[in-house]
Amino acid sequence: MIKQERVIHQFMELVQIDSETKNEHNISNVLKEQFTQLGLSIYEDDTMEKTGHGAGNLIVTWEADGAPEAAPIFFTCHMDTVTPGQGIKPELGEDGWIRSDGTTILGADDKAGIAALLEAIRAIKENKVPHGKIQFVITVGEESGLVGARAMDPKDIEAEFGYALDSNGAVGTICVAAPARAEIQMNIYGKSAHAGVNPEDGISAIQVAAKAIAAMTLGRIDDETTANIGKFQGGSALNVVCDFVQIEAEARSIVQEKVEKQIAQMREALETTCRKYGATAEFRSEILYPAFGFHDEHEVVQLAQRAIRGLGLETSTFASGGGSDANIFNGFNIPTVNLAVGYEDIHTTKERIRAEDIVKLSQVVVAIIQETASGSK
Repeated sequence: MIKQERVIHQFMELVQIDSETKNEHNISNVLKEQFTQLGLSIYEDDTMEKTGHGAGNLIVTWEADGAPEAAPIFFTCHMDTVTPGQGIKPELGEDGWIRSDGTTILGADDKAGIAALLEAIRAIKENKVPHGKIQFVITVGEESGLVGARAMDPKDIEAEFGYALDSNGAVGTICVAAPARAEIQMNIYGKSAHAGVNPEDGISAIQVAAKAIAAMTLGRIDDETTANIGKFQGGSALNVVCDFVQIEAEARSIVQEKVEKQIAQMREALETTCRKYGATAEFRSEILYPAFGFHDEHEVVQLAQRAIRGLGLETSTFASGGGSDANIFNGFNIPTVNLAVGYEDIHTTKERIRAEDIVKLSQVVVAIIQETASGSK
């Protein structure tokens, strides 16, 4: 059913379209044309004004054919890539791996997912496979903090559940949990003084910040929670007691309550330390996306595993330490898990993917659609 040469050709074409995050205009136009040629209804939302990216999110709708009672589902990928992603030259080696020429990323994250979706649609049409209503949501700005999905109107998605095609791991593996992520900014205000003449009259924001950080629980908090100081900046001259420091940090946890507890601990450490040494502080935090987690017995997991096993592939589940658009869609109360694509070394110039994994991923998409349709009988 899946045509290997066609899906690989599709992938090679897609990765050669420059689409670094915030510059999605060209890839968006190509995708709109391809989905339209396949006879699907396509809608570009108005989030470009909110995100500042090169396009809006694409919501593609495929009405039911042969299985009108099947539960409506959706699949999602993102169209943007990280840098360096201009002038990508994909190469299929004799070992079956597809790589760039080494000067750029490859872009399998996430164009392998898009290629698999397009091939699945073609295969289903050619073989007249019955299916229910399906939506394909192709987002912008996933690589810059899930901004496209975050800006979406949840009402645009009419599905009961869905699958993202954007996880590491062997095809057949399913990410069933991922953490909430909070971004934190801390400003510390001390008091300047001449460092050689009257340092005792100053309050060093650098020293206060160091003591505050030392009082924070950071790194691996537990199996589900992490926190990190990513940026520390302040100071002007060697002979001046520093009066201002800005710290940028993050906290993550698969359990929503734990990330909130971690934020509170960091805030308490900062404010207590500043009071002790006569400095003042500002603390701002924002949870960019919520956590999600499913037991293996959940139907969104079970359905995918039945489809995967039906292909003769091995399947397993795992919890990720990073977020994806699946976090956002779960926040919309649409159960969504993240299917492994098979890519390796993403976000580097060593990124690669096996050609056969793009084929397998296409087969998985078709099998999930068939499994969903069979449940309506």
